[in-house]
Amino acid sequence: MFSKKMIVKIEGMHCEHCKKSVEDGLKRIDNIKGVKVDLNSGLATISYKNTIDINSIKKVIEDLDFNFAGVE
Repeated sequence: MFSKKMIVKIEGMHCEHCKKSVEDGLKRIDNIKGVKVDLNSGLATISYKNTIDINSIKKVIEDLDFNFAGVE
């Protein structure tokens, strides 16, 4: 099936542990197939099938004590 992509801006990540926490957390959301976080830019590229709920993404990020700064 065709994989879609979304890029979200995340503030507050400073290390590899932060990066891995966000990647692992977002991968647990239904329909998300992959997550790649770039610490330098603060961007997470999310690959998914069908549809995803942006509020679920925001909740995971904020539950990890980072700031969801919007969709690029």
